[in-house]
Amino acid sequence: METESPDADTGEGARRLATTTRPSDARRGRGATANPTGRFETISREIFDDGWEAVAPAPLRTMVTAERARSLITRNTSPDISFDRSINPYRGCEHGCVYCFARPNHAYVGLSPGLDFETRLFHKPDAVKLLTSELSAPAYRPATIALGTATDPYQPIEREHRLTRGILEVLGRFRHPVGIVTKSNLVVRDLDLLTDLARDDLVKVAVSVTTLDPDLARRLEPRAPHPKKRLEAIERLSAAGIPVMVIAAPVIPSLNDHEIEAILTAARERGAREANHVLLRLPLELDALVDDWFAEHYPGRRAHVMSLVRQARGGRAYDATYGRRMVGAGAYADLIVRRMRLARRRLGYPEERLKLRTDLFVRPTAQLSLF
Repeated sequence: METESPDADTGEGARRLATTTRPSDARRGRGATANPTGRFETISREIFDDGWEAVAPAPLRTMVTAERARSLITRNTSPDISFDRSINPYRGCEHGCVYCFARPNHAYVGLSPGLDFETRLFHKPDAVKLLTSELSAPAYRPATIALGTATDPYQPIEREHRLTRGILEVLGRFRHPVGIVTKSNLVVRDLDLLTDLARDDLVKVAVSVTTLDPDLARRLEPRAPHPKKRLEAIERLSAAGIPVMVIAAPVIPSLNDHEIEAILTAARERGAREANHVLLRLPLELDALVDDWFAEHYPGRRAHVMSLVRQARGGRAYDATYGRRMVGAGAYADLIVRRMRLARRRLGYPEERLKLRTDLFVRPTAQLSLF
C-alpha cells in the first residue's frame, strides 16, 4: 500500500529509500531497488504492508511515451569532455544500470530516478525531422556529435522505434561526424551505415564494459547485453573497419576495480584501438539509490565501497568539479589512473586518439538527391 505525505525530503542514505523499496518479485529484472520521489516533488510516497495485499504484486512493465522535442541537438560548454554537442533519442533507459549518472534527470519530468527511470521511458518520434532541419540551417557548423551520452541509443526499445538508425542515416547523408556510446550489441545491426561512415573517418564507437562477471553484470545492469555479447560487438565492429574504444565504466571501488586489466585485455584482443575509464559518479539521488542497492546485494561491502568513493570525491559522495568528476582525485583515484595508463601501454593501445573529419560536411539538396 502507498501513502502520501507533503514536503518530500531528498536526504541521503538507505534510510530514506526504505520507505519506497518495491517487493523483489515486482521488480524482477530491474536494477534499482527503490522508487524514491523526485527532488522537485512536493508530495512523497511511502510503501508499507497493511496486511491486505496477500497476492504477489504484478511485475513492473515498461511504458514508452512520445516526447515532442523542439530540438534534438543539445549543446554544452564543459571543458573536460571532447564534444560540444550531443543527441539522446530516448529519455530513461531500460537497461536498468543502477549506477547510471543520468537517473537524476528523470526528476525533471516529475518521475523518480529509481524504478521510473527504467520503466517510464520516452522517445522522440520527430528525431529525424528535427536533426535534418538543424543540420540544414545555414549557420550550422559541423563538429562531432556524441550519440548516447545520457541514455543508451541502442537500448531494447530501439528495436521497435529505430530512432538511432534514422539519426545515423541523416548523419550519413550530411557526411557528419558522430561518436557513439553504448553497451549494447544491437549496434552491429547498423554495420552498413557505420561502415560507410568509417570509410571517411566519420565515426567511432565506444562500448562500455563494466565487468566480465555475468553474475555481477546481471545485478548491476540487468537488461543490458551479456559482457560476452559486448566483446563480440567490439570484434565485429573492428573487423568491419570501424574504430572502437572500450570504456571500463564505471569503476566501482572494491567491486569491479580488480577487472580493469582483464577488460582492457579482452577488448584489445578483439580489436579495440582506444581505452578509457570513468570512476563511479553519484550525483543527487544516485548516492542513496546505489547505497540502497548495496544494502540488498552486497551488504558486507557497502560501508567500505562508500568510504572509498568519498575518499576519491573530496569526502563527499560526488564532486562535480570539471577535470575531477570523471576520474576523481586522491590516492585511490590516482591509482586507477596509473593502472589504466600502464595497461594501455602494455597492451599496445595507441596514445593518440582518433580525430574524426569535419571537412566532408555537405547539405544535401533536392537536386542532388536525384543522382
